[in-house]
Amino acid sequence: MRDVTQELEKLRLQIRSLPREAASDIEALEDRILHLEKLAGGELTSWDIVQIARHENRPYTLDYIERIFTGFREIHGDRHYGDDNAIIGGMAFLEGEPVMMIGQQKGRNMKDRIFRNYGMPNPEGYRKALRLMRLAEKFNRSVICLIDTPGAYPGIGAEKRGQAQAIASNLMEIAQVKVPIVVTVIGEGGSGGALAIGIGDRVLMMEHSIYSVISPESCSAILWKDQDHVKEAAEALKLTAPHLLKFGVIDEIIPEPPGGNPQDWDKAADQLKIFLVRYLSVLRKLGIEDLLEKRYQRFRKIGELLEE
Repeated sequence: MRDVTQELEKLRLQIRSLPREAASDIEALEDRILHLEKLAGGELTSWDIVQIARHENRPYTLDYIERIFTGFREIHGDRHYGDDNAIIGGMAFLEGEPVMMIGQQKGRNMKDRIFRNYGMPNPEGYRKALRLMRLAEKFNRSVICLIDTPGAYPGIGAEKRGQAQAIASNLMEIAQVKVPIVVTVIGEGGSGGALAIGIGDRVLMMEHSIYSVISPESCSAILWKDQDHVKEAAEALKLTAPHLLKFGVIDEIIPEPPGGNPQDWDKAADQLKIFLVRYLSVLRKLGIEDLLEKRYQRFRKIGELLEE
């Protein structure tokens, strides 16, 4: 927890150096200190984890590509309408093995956020992702998907171009792609926007990531008609990695370095790489028919406990 301790000391020094007039800045720093103290003590609530999953300094898809893969060559466009910068994809090498890398990308500053549409894909993004998976199938390359999105873009243009149909098609088509697929939620896994590239033979989650059918804010707005119950909504949604592992929605939790992934991108990438290499090695040994049947059964059984 050395990284957390150092940041706590730095934040406390900042507070002491600020004049009393900077009340709003002091309050924000105190909130951050409280959050880090909970993290260090293992006392995080679901809402705390939501905040870590959305942290602006959390590594994104491009950061992992830079640290884990070699020879990445991005492929653009869906061959129907255009390109979507919220989804990145292309050929790469993982420990010398050729793979197809696909992931959702957010931006770090306002210019990049607008360029990446805040990580919310349009229909052409999902069609591009499916096109790349079919290309991977053609060349017998395993597929790696990194999920990090608040959800699919809900704009009028996206709806006109078939957002719902694009997501539905991906769910059906990806289930039949004849190469191994490993999916990892690296930050936010929001609704159908995440699930549209989330059909895999193994689904993993970073320790402080979230995966849910709806955001806590939207859930609060629907159930309580306001934004004042986000913490209660986050608890009720069971959106953290331990919850989803218990329900069988994911297969394993990837540990994060002390202080979480925002504190150390290199260690976060090293951890992710270990799990990707391990699972691809296992999946590569399965026959195609066995692979597809297990993939189908994996998603078919989700929710059985509730049905009983």
